[in-house]
Amino acid sequence: MYSYRYPRPGVTTDCVIFGFDGTRMQVLLIERGNDPYKGCWALPGGFLNIDEPAEDGARRELQEETGLTVDLLHQFHTFSHPDRDPRGRTISIAYYGLIRLQPVCGGDDAARAQWFSMEQLPPLAFDHDEMLQRALMALRQQSLLQPVVRGVIDEPFAIDTLLTLYESILGTTLNSSAFCNAMTQRRLIAMTAEHDPDGHPLFRFGNGDSPLQLFFE
Repeated sequence: MYSYRYPRPGVTTDCVIFGFDGTRMQVLLIERGNDPYKGCWALPGGFLNIDEPAEDGARRELQEETGLTVDLLHQFHTFSHPDRDPRGRTISIAYYGLIRLQPVCGGDDAARAQWFSMEQLPPLAFDHDEMLQRALMALRQQSLLQPVVRGVIDEPFAIDTLLTLYESILGTTLNSSAFCNAMTQRRLIAMTAEHDPDGHPLFRFGNGDSPLQLFFE
């Protein structure tokens, strides 16, 4: 049998799942049921099985610990500081996803699963504070380059609903008229013949893929 002379670190996957409830963005956390950090809040994740790809492991751990199945996960960083896990040398491959808010339930080694407002987060275990901030930066960057919000809100939608979602992601206030013009000119959204109860037009997502980042330059 081949003998490998280098030590082998543990490998985990972690998921930063952002949820939008129509008015604000939240993040999914689990209460750890086991040591280390038992009783503390953390991002859902766990050790990778020897026979599974990293993204499969991320989806499995997310489903086991929260009951969620997320169609689209984005790998955004690998966390590899030697002292990040008190159990020993552990490397984490991290993913983020953006979904509409859904019910969750703690399972496996997660005592609880719960959505938290981005403005009222508890202290997080391991290096998960840094992980969350890096995921948010990655989401913000991608939201300006690709239509990542498709499927997060129901169609047709009012422009204010889409505006609120982008403001929640970007953490800033946007001009409604300029935002609507930028989205329609890039064919990211298209006006429908439908209107809301107040007579305002409703929109659907379009087929455009021009970067919205030009709107902010």
